[in-house]
Amino acid sequence: MTNDEKLKKLSEMRKEAFLGGGEEKIAKQHQKGKMTARERLAELLDAGSFHEIGQFITPRADFGEVDVEKDLGDGVVTGYGQINGRMVFVYAQDFTIKGGALGEMQSKKICRIMDLAYENGAPIIGLIDSGGARIQEGVYSLGGYGEIFRRNSQYSGIIPQISIILGPCAGGAAYSPALTDLIIMVEKQSYMFLTGPNVIKTVTGEEVDFENLGGANIHLSTSGTASLTAKSESDALRLCRTVLSYLPANNAENPPFIAPSDDALRADLELNNMVPVDSTVPYSMHDVINRIVDRSSFIELQATFAPNAVVGFARMDGGSVGIIAQEPSIMAGVIDIDASDKICRFVRMCDCFNLPIITFVDSPGFLPGVNQEHHGIIRHGAKVLFAYSESTVAKVSVVTRKAYGGAYIVMSSKYLGTDFTFAWPSAEIAVMGPEGAANILYANQIKNAEDPTKERNALTEVYKEKFLNPYAAAQAGHIDDVIEPSQTRPIIISALKTLHQKQIQHPMRKHGNSPV
Repeated sequence: MTNDEKLKKLSEMRKEAFLGGGEEKIAKQHQKGKMTARERLAELLDAGSFHEIGQFITPRADFGEVDVEKDLGDGVVTGYGQINGRMVFVYAQDFTIKGGALGEMQSKKICRIMDLAYENGAPIIGLIDSGGARIQEGVYSLGGYGEIFRRNSQYSGIIPQISIILGPCAGGAAYSPALTDLIIMVEKQSYMFLTGPNVIKTVTGEEVDFENLGGANIHLSTSGTASLTAKSESDALRLCRTVLSYLPANNAENPPFIAPSDDALRADLELNNMVPVDSTVPYSMHDVINRIVDRSSFIELQATFAPNAVVGFARMDGGSVGIIAQEPSIMAGVIDIDASDKICRFVRMCDCFNLPIITFVDSPGFLPGVNQEHHGIIRHGAKVLFAYSESTVAKVSVVTRKAYGGAYIVMSSKYLGTDFTFAWPSAEIAVMGPEGAANILYANQIKNAEDPTKERNALTEVYKEKFLNPYAAAQAGHIDDVIEPSQTRPIIISALKTLHQKQIQHPMRKHGNSPV
């Protein structure tokens, strides 16, 4: 064979690999409104930056497969490229080949690219579109999933791992995205579940369709599995590019810095009147956050899951930060089981990747009730305590209004290692609300009063004046400063600059035993 003939064969094989499962199956993919694996990678990565690895891999021939030689790539496209000029490693399952089902060699390709990402300290992004395990490969397929899960776990907290669900992700396959840092799903196109509608109907008698069982909105709002959703594949891929701009390439780097277009000293006088005088009247914490961070930089995660808690990425003077807050306009900002899990997970992710944590506190406490107690609010609330206490990144907290009891302690209080704690003049820092406290502190006076109701109201006002303010905490050193709300942005930015070189070394150990 001449050199020209060899080059011609190479060209033909590349053409075959690029066709995946063939033109007919590509057409079916397009008819569903879905892109092919390579089209998705072209849109996700910087133009011309993708380099493929393992293009000619095929499954072993001893599984009774038909037309093995035509399945070049074995149902997944793997390689590396750039996003906004930064190196990333990627894999995209190809639904045109056996429905993207995972087999032994597909697993080896994915594991290889994950290993390269770890060894080179770069993010790994998985584009998931697969019918699950390849049944005809039996235990080899199951073993392949196990190898991926192990790497998801081992590389967690070392390199960012992002999963973009662009189609089905069913059965044990769903555990790989669940082990990654962020999951982005496409509305009315992607779904995740362990057991499908047919199995559920057979076993439990319940009838449910794919969308209501494991669609994007279910996982964003109900299960809390998804971090973000998008209306289309293109939106999901753009969202991934945006999220990555807040994260470092690995745990040894600082988060990326973007030249700020917002004034670091910008004051916002509207903040001075943001908190209503009546502490029972709600206000928007989202509005507070957006007025303090760099303009248009806040991207909220899990927005409709436990919406009484707020988590997300933002920038302060160009630097990436994690934002955690309560939303007083929803359930008064109370902390429940789901909010605890949401906050804990985000604190730990920020700590993994060196993002300073800014916490805005306005919570009357943990949600009371038999259901919460029986379902483990103690255990779940302890996760938040553990996460804040374990974290070593720079931490700044601002009490805007209510900080009662356990909620005050767990929400980045100084006792848990927060570096700077500030409070607005509207802050109410106390063991409990004024009515309950007055009933306990002045029980005899109220009981023996000529008009108990009038006496209770009067003594409640006395308690408010004496204890329900930030100055008692400031006098004891538990609050570093009571600040004018309009100056919150420049004060936080100054604090973060002060903490830029912060370093803490925990005692040597294998790992802590976090409540789960």
